[in-house]
Amino acid sequence: MATYQEFIQQAEDRDGVRFSWNVWPSSRLEATRMVVPLGCLFTPLKERADLPPIQYDPVLCSRPTCRAILNPLCQVDYRAKLWACNFCFQRNPFPPQYRGISEQHMPAELIPQFSTIEYTLTRATTNPPIFLIVLDTCMDEEDLQALKESLQMSLSLLPTNALVGLITFGKMIQVHELGCEGCSKSYVFRGTKDLSAQQIQGMLGIGKVGPQQQQGQRGPQQQTQAPMNRFLQPVHKCDMSLTDLLGELQRDPWPVGTGKRPLRSTGVALSIAVGLLECTYPNTGARIMLFVGGPATQGPGMVINDELKTPIRSHHDIEKDNVKYMRKAVKHFDSLAKRTAENGHVVDVYSCALDQTGLHEMKFLANYTGGHMVMGDSFNTALFKQTFQRVFAKDVKGEFRMAFGAQLEVKTSREVKVSGAIGPCVSTNMKSSSVSDTEIGMGGTCQWKFCGLYPNTTVALFFEVVNQHSAPIPQGGRGCVQFITQYQHSSGQRRVRVTTLARNWADAATNIQHIAAGFDQEASAVLMARLAVHRADNEEGPDVLRWLDRMLIRLCQKFGDYHKEDPNSFRFSDTFSLYPQFMFHLRRSQFLQVFNNSPDETSYYRHMLMREDLTQCLIMIQPILYAYSFSGPPEPVLLDSSSILPDRILLMDTFFQILIFHGDTIASWKNQRYQEKPEHENFRQLLQAPRDDAQDILQTRFPMPRYIECDQDSSQSRFLLSKVNPSQTHNNMYAWGQDGGAPVLTDDVSLQVFMDHLKKLAVSSAS
Repeated sequence: MATYQEFIQQAEDRDGVRFSWNVWPSSRLEATRMVVPLGCLFTPLKERADLPPIQYDPVLCSRPTCRAILNPLCQVDYRAKLWACNFCFQRNPFPPQYRGISEQHMPAELIPQFSTIEYTLTRATTNPPIFLIVLDTCMDEEDLQALKESLQMSLSLLPTNALVGLITFGKMIQVHELGCEGCSKSYVFRGTKDLSAQQIQGMLGIGKVGPQQQQGQRGPQQQTQAPMNRFLQPVHKCDMSLTDLLGELQRDPWPVGTGKRPLRSTGVALSIAVGLLECTYPNTGARIMLFVGGPATQGPGMVINDELKTPIRSHHDIEKDNVKYMRKAVKHFDSLAKRTAENGHVVDVYSCALDQTGLHEMKFLANYTGGHMVMGDSFNTALFKQTFQRVFAKDVKGEFRMAFGAQLEVKTSREVKVSGAIGPCVSTNMKSSSVSDTEIGMGGTCQWKFCGLYPNTTVALFFEVVNQHSAPIPQGGRGCVQFITQYQHSSGQRRVRVTTLARNWADAATNIQHIAAGFDQEASAVLMARLAVHRADNEEGPDVLRWLDRMLIRLCQKFGDYHKEDPNSFRFSDTFSLYPQFMFHLRRSQFLQVFNNSPDETSYYRHMLMREDLTQCLIMIQPILYAYSFSGPPEPVLLDSSSILPDRILLMDTFFQILIFHGDTIASWKNQRYQEKPEHENFRQLLQAPRDDAQDILQTRFPMPRYIECDQDSSQSRFLLSKVNPSQTHNNMYAWGQDGGAPVLTDDVSLQVFMDHLKKLAVSSAS
């Protein structure tokens, strides 16, 4: 039997799933005492080279309230050609095309190693993807020029049948016609008045698509071809004219007075983009790509007025409720985001400016629709240009790494129900017997809609054990969960990916050690981080930290090994040993500590934590630190101030930044240019090694991280010092017997002090 670690890793590689508990407590009462909720991180479109391409429709259970999909956990009677559903136990006949099956000749969906399988629906119509560019023209010449070049470059990366459209905005909004040769023509709208989809339809003179795509996903989806639309044209037809149009774009012509901000109508421009797609292509894969170079200063959705002397809101202003425009702006963008999600469209927000641009108010656009959120200082930086290029990255098969209009449905066996989801999705309010009464995150449904989905998109799903204490589950029983993801592939095909899993039940009263052995501390840390951030959006910061602390103390009391009132006797088994330090770093992280971050930055960081996969989320919570020195090959070291030594180079990856930090001695050698002398070739190689490793990370990560090189005691070294555990501070730096390391000037407690307090509280009978 493989160890639990191998089992957990195999489940992640094969099915893209990590459960907090891999052996489930068999009653509701015991499950509530486990402290960390039963949940999982699920990556619906995890990239796998060995998925068999199946060109037929899945076989469904015939019970109308179940409709689970045939899977390896079903019991099959090959003689009678019947299969029993593992969720509702209904006996179903196989369809006629399965008449040749036998134990030697199984269809792929019954083979145990295909617990995840993907079907390509043959009858569904294929639609080209749509890209609608919404471009802010109130920015510096250099920025606008760089952005225009990036957009012209992106046209060559789009599939040739994709439809594109262009809306530009400043004080006014212009919707550009792309069909006309020779002269450019656009419709101009006022930036102060919001318009409904009907008004936009009337003013632009566009017809609705034929019978709308049917909501029910069962039958073939009929949709007649849309009338040719002057504003959304296939790339191969308007490539030249759009390239010229972008090239001729000028900065917004309205004069900006001294001490004023330019008038920018972001809210209405977006509203028009949403309305245009709503009228023409509802429920079809489409992306609205919004590029902003500053905050909205007029009309619905304005974040700040045009007086430069009024600074844009900070966290302090939000706490004091000194925010004149925020609530109205949040309401405007929130309702736009809900409309967009209902239409099945994606909104990307690319925001590049030195000051805030109102991402805090606009965050729902990307969070509800699964769009990208990219934050930078300027459009004229490699950081933005390369990140934007990666939006159109392709996989090994040369297909885009983006899917549209996905729906994830969860089915569960009767002892367990689904409480909710936290991720870049919206609820479809679909009720079933699998829905729990307890809500965590977006609950009250067994289906969620992801308008945009990528190979790394990961959703947190929470479950509730509903089996009563008095009705024990028979020994050897297993709980089953099935994830069914329907989506529009970038090629236009409709596909269905099905993952079916089972985990063993154990009685927590007698077999608590089995349950503890199946604890996945990494998945649990990320699930708790998502829960904490979800709470932080609606609760006060200190309350969320207190909740996290309470949960950690309870976990230590439940699973620690100790004598009452004796902190020194406290021991944690290996499966729990890293969990407290993940919580320590989570408490200090920018996700929960808003000090020194703007509301826009906080929204951006939280947005990334809500969608990345387990490995990336762990890097965000507890950054990785590697050390390079002459004493051996590069090695991972503790994220601790004691790791900062003068003759070491450190490489820190926080997901958002890649930092190379030269210790004092290394920095002085570097400044004396030893690396240029032939006799110090090995020093040159030592300096180069972390740069090469950093380059590998920079090439693959999306969005591209900020790259920082600094020396010890320079101003940029603050990025490292704010992340490491301050085991040496100005208070204890002269303590006896301390070797090396650099003191960090902070009043934060160190991990050692944190752990001492935790042990004290865990063993005390009072808490």
